Amino acid sequence: GSVPPAADLVLGATAGCLACVLTNPLEVVKTRLQLQGELQPPGTYPRPYRGVLRAMGAVCRADGMRGLQKGLAAGLLYQGLMNGVRFYCYSLAEDAGWTRDPGGTVAAGAVAGAGGAFVGSPAYLVKTHLQAQTLAAVAVGHQHNHESIFGAFESIYKQHGVVGLWRGVTGAVPRVAVGSAAQLATFTSAKDWVCEHQWFREGSWAAVLAGGMVSGVAVAVTMTPFDVVSTRLYNQPVDANGMGKLYRGFLDCILQISSREGLLGLYKGIGAVYLRLGPHTVLSLFFWDELRKM
Repeated sequence: GSVPPAADLVLGATAGCLACVLTNPLEVVKTRLQLQGELQPPGTYPRPYRGVLRAMGAVCRADGMRGLQKGLAAGLLYQGLMNGVRFYCYSLAEDAGWTRDPGGTVAAGAVAGAGGAFVGSPAYLVKTHLQAQTLAAVAVGHQHNHESIFGAFESIYKQHGVVGLWRGVTGAVPRVAVGSAAQLATFTSAKDWVCEHQWFREGSWAAVLAGGMVSGVAVAVTMTPFDVVSTRLYNQPVDANGMGKLYRGFLDCILQISSREGLLGLYKGIGAVYLRLGPHTVLSLFFWDELRKM
């Protein structure tokens, strides 16, 4: 309460970026797993990526250790924009007293998350393109072949204008809104549950991490389908008019994935999503809390 919303914007952005550096390898793996076997029936395509650990090994063999940090600059830009706006909006809601109303915390988290996702969408678009790029032998999804983050922004802007930079935003907004709302609805109760069962001492960061991992189950189950759709919409090839060649939009993407890949196709990469959620949540909150104290 002692920190103004404008300061929360800077602190939230910084905290998200610090957490991103440590969790970006799981983002790379998650992106590859979600694009693997795109619109193909199960069992009919090669699988260079099998599970989180083996997928990490495949990335390292193809792209070297540095491959695990592909798209990091774009990821940092996205985390800075998205979390800055998200913390700022949530701080405004707190100051206005909206979070004290029934369901106010969840609603404020969802709205703040949606706003952050919209602002950070161009950075997430480029991040997805860069993380999908690899050698032809292990490539999955469409390969955009950008030379750098700046080259990616320039290429997209020259071909499709400002609107092209927000392509795929219809998948990003519900993704972050659902994830943010589910996280806020379960994180505190999960942390309290861990302490009540005396797994860890109350107030310790071990308890917070355990709570984050327990909460991560609910968030991963609810958010992964939106995450898969978001990745597919961002990475798909487009025609000269900037229209997607594979999916017409959010609902069409869900229908095509579920009909061609089965319902489990919407949960590709859930292991990487889950393993990233707990640590990223806790690290973001830890860095944010420590920065606020400073």
